[in-house]
Amino acid sequence: MKKKALISACLMGVNCKYSGGNNLLPAEKLKKLMDEYELIPVCPECYGGLTTPRVPSERRDGGVYSKLGVDVTAEFAKGAEAALYLAKLLGAELAVLKENSPSCGSGTIYDGTFSGSLTAGDGVTAELLKENEILIIGESQI
Repeated sequence: MKKKALISACLMGVNCKYSGGNNLLPAEKLKKLMDEYELIPVCPECYGGLTTPRVPSERRDGGVYSKLGVDVTAEFAKGAEAALYLAKLLGAELAVLKENSPSCGSGTIYDGTFSGSLTAGDGVTAELLKENEILIIGESQI
């Protein structure tokens, strides 16, 4: 029986990215993951009730704000809780998450200025999963 891992749905080709597109991984990376893990696609932003497409958001000042200045922290937190629930329910000990995302980024995220600049930090979901001892890797670490 394969181990289970959460994966950002956009990395599997689901059009759930803020722009309406996806971040589909190269076939060889997906195959490598699927050989070892049963993958559980998640999109915390969608789980939190945000639409696709949606206005881009970034973390700053302890919250998450859209480019229009709307506080979407509650939606991001709700989506993170849903992802954690699935991880616990299904026994996932690993999550492969989209790098730099305000939900899924681990180690670096966009800095909240919408300039494309990065800063040290974690996305809301990555932070919650780490607090619950779920190992996070980004797509470049596959």
